[in-house]
Amino acid sequence: MKTFTINGGPSWYTNTETNAPQQGIFLRRQIQAYYHEDYHSGDATQRTTVGTVENIITTLKNQFKDKSKEVLVQAGKNMIDILNKDLPQILRTTGLEELVVCAIPRSKAKNSYIPAQLLFKKAIEASVKNLDKFIDGTDYIIRHTDTRTTHMDKSGYGGDGNLPYPGITKDTCTISDKVRGKDILLIDDLYTTSVNIDEDAIQALFDNGARSVIFYSLGKTIRRTQ
Repeated sequence: MKTFTINGGPSWYTNTETNAPQQGIFLRRQIQAYYHEDYHSGDATQRTTVGTVENIITTLKNQFKDKSKEVLVQAGKNMIDILNKDLPQILRTTGLEELVVCAIPRSKAKNSYIPAQLLFKKAIEASVKNLDKFIDGTDYIIRHTDTRTTHMDKSGYGGDGNLPYPGITKDTCTISDKVRGKDILLIDDLYTTSVNIDEDAIQALFDNGARSVIFYSLGKTIRRTQ
């Protein structure tokens, strides 16, 4: 497991009305973050190698509903194994007594997906259930309005809705009052610098009364230099 810092401050996004780039603030403070391994975007070998973060993430997304039950179950087990190792380390590092575990919801409304496309969240639930000092808050952020799928948008599979803009989480999700006063561990499958959906969700948790927010992702996209 590796650490990094998510910095607050101005960032670029696409204005939903003018479709022009402009700056805004998704997150207003610095956040401690963790991830399991680097994610190699576009690496077909990594995506098809069982046990890699690339394979786990793409399999559990099940974007085209074409994954077999056996493949999905194996990817889920691999993810649970990773969480069972990483999450206790995060708790020890923070020195907190307990963490409420929330998950970034998929980009479309929850009722847009079949159960076999929501197994990333199920794997988090399964891990948290068997870990001491972790509380299951995976239903504390529920998407009710579609947004565009950022990683699929350039290929034409982004779908309807808006790309990330400051406040999109509060506009498109229901956030439980149970986050108030809690120390939150927010989990996503993949963190990519400049996408800002994670930053926006972190700020939404603070705005809804969370005492602290720590971020964790299974993979973190390697920044391309060319």
